[in-house]
Amino acid sequence: MNKRNSYMIEVDGKQIELTIDRAYCIGYTGRNKEKTLEHVKELAAIGVPEPEEIPALYPISKSNLNQQGEIEVVGHQTSGEAEVVLIFGENDKEIFLTVGSDHTDRSLETVDINKSKQVCDKPFAKEAWKLSAVINHWDELELASDIFIDGKWEPYQKEKISKIIAFEEILEYLKKKRVSMKNSIVFAGTVPLKEGFKYGEEFRLSFIDPIRNKAIETSYIINNLA
Repeated sequence: MNKRNSYMIEVDGKQIELTIDRAYCIGYTGRNKEKTLEHVKELAAIGVPEPEEIPALYPISKSNLNQQGEIEVVGHQTSGEAEVVLIFGENDKEIFLTVGSDHTDRSLETVDINKSKQVCDKPFAKEAWKLSAVINHWDELELASDIFIDGKWEPYQKEKISKIIAFEEILEYLKKKRVSMKNSIVFAGTVPLKEGFKYGEEFRLSFIDPIRNKAIETSYIINNLA
């Protein structure tokens, strides 16, 4: 990072500098609304408050954005999820797509979802694709993640993003919420976990484009200060 709110992103092999003035997470973005409601009820059964609306918008602090490959947390019940991440530049033509992690304090999530997101950094990759390069095969893109637990990597997620609402619906939702998208970053949804929440020492995630045979990969160490 060269200056405050400025991030370097590699796009098509070139380094570009992007300003990020606002950051958001969108929760409950499952395309199958019935499955999403079922998930809400499952979370409610373990104490996670039901959202006031679906999808749900959570503003997050810019200072939580992280490209350093390491985050610091307090407590043994924090975990990440591979997310579709949208970065909006100076104009409508500058829309980029990458992968990040909505790392969250799961114990605090049962008290206040927004606070549970605020207390953890939000890692995202240093590489991105132009939206225009992938929008025509959006549903073929895949998210994957693995978690490092007790000395070994375990598969955590792997699914096409057709499980998440389409880009056009994400955009309409942001407009409905009157989000100023210029110079913003949006963690716009995740895919199901293979076996529920797990807590480890390291997390790695991938955004896979099987049509173009490309992938964006990143990882981060979870340093527990407790």
